[in-house]
Amino acid sequence: MATTTPDRSAALSELGLDRQNDATLGRLLTTGNIGHAEEEDGRMRARIRIVPDQLIWDPSVLVLPHGGDLEIEFVNDDQNTHCALVPSNGDSQWMWLPNYSRGTMHVTLDGPGYYWFSSNIGNDEGRGLIGAIVVKGAVPESAQLDRPPQPRP
Repeated sequence: MATTTPDRSAALSELGLDRQNDATLGRLLTTGNIGHAEEEDGRMRARIRIVPDQLIWDPSVLVLPHGGDLEIEFVNDDQNTHCALVPSNGDSQWMWLPNYSRGTMHVTLDGPGYYWFSSNIGNDEGRGLIGAIVVKGAVPESAQLDRPPQPRP
């Protein structure tokens, strides 16, 4: 469903997740693969699984070529129960993932940017079960702020 990127550091650099103040989220996601959603019939699709006994998503970073509709198949290959909490245009989608289960979620992410997803039960997030969805593309001219560039440390 999703293709993975073999060279993690080059991919993080290309996505802008390796620079100070650009996306601290990229520094938090130190494990797992980077995957790219596949596009078919106007809808993007991806498969994200929980790796057994590691508390990481695979891929932990999912890249979308542009905003739009995304179908994600979540697979829990772990011996413990988890869930999936994913943003979707102003609201979040939530799915229960008992051990050795799978489920499909449909979300819409129209705007470019960095979004996070996680398992928000128990201490899953604190133990590292967090991931990112990177939506590539430019902000439309009508939505850009009209202000001078801001100083960076």
